[in-house]
Amino acid sequence: MDKLAIIGGTGLDTLGILEVHKREVVETPYGEAAGPVTRGMLFGKEVLFLPRHGYSHHLAPHQINYRANLWALREMGADKVLAIAAVGGIRADMPPARLVVPDQIIDYTWGRIATYYHDGADQVRHIDFTHPYCEDLRQLLLKAAFAAGVDIVDGGTYGATQGPRLETAAEIERMERDGCHLVGMTGMPEAALARELDICYASCAVVANWAAGKASEEITMDEIERNLQSGMGRLVELLEQLMI
Repeated sequence: MDKLAIIGGTGLDTLGILEVHKREVVETPYGEAAGPVTRGMLFGKEVLFLPRHGYSHHLAPHQINYRANLWALREMGADKVLAIAAVGGIRADMPPARLVVPDQIIDYTWGRIATYYHDGADQVRHIDFTHPYCEDLRQLLLKAAFAAGVDIVDGGTYGATQGPRLETAAEIERMERDGCHLVGMTGMPEAALARELDICYASCAVVANWAAGKASEEITMDEIERNLQSGMGRLVELLEQLMI
């Protein structure tokens, strides 16, 4: 595999299985990234790691400097990015703790700088975003999950919402009518910016909870953390196979 970078989401602000060699602050034309980029070894292979919310999880989804994060990873040599994301499950086969490799996105965010061609750029690039995720990396993830015996869902539409609040039941109903199977807050503009930088980008989503209105119980942080812990254990098994 070429140089892989992992972007950690909620529940994966640190990668405890990573043998850390160095952390580097990368200056970018777009300001500060979420933190220093960690360079280390993961199951015998060199990878880069960056938590999108910061190492102390202090950045809300709408406050993340997505442009700086991806630029910093590319400057460090990454040509593939695996984005880990905590999401809510909408479709019945995406219950809490399930892993999903989505293949489509619907963007409901607003006010985020969603392109590198902004404010005085010399040109504009209209990327082809028909298929927002890199299929090569998607297939590697699915093969790794199969080899590890990890139950995973192939495909699904990720609905990217503004956050940081969770959604209303009516909003989830609308998203379901639109064709969304998962709901998260960080999938965009991250995927589009990666495409602008010609980075092969795919996501592995960990379902943290049923989306609003999909279960009778109130959504709590205790529930989310419990499901993420279970899902992250399966993710580690997948990563081990991915590094082979």
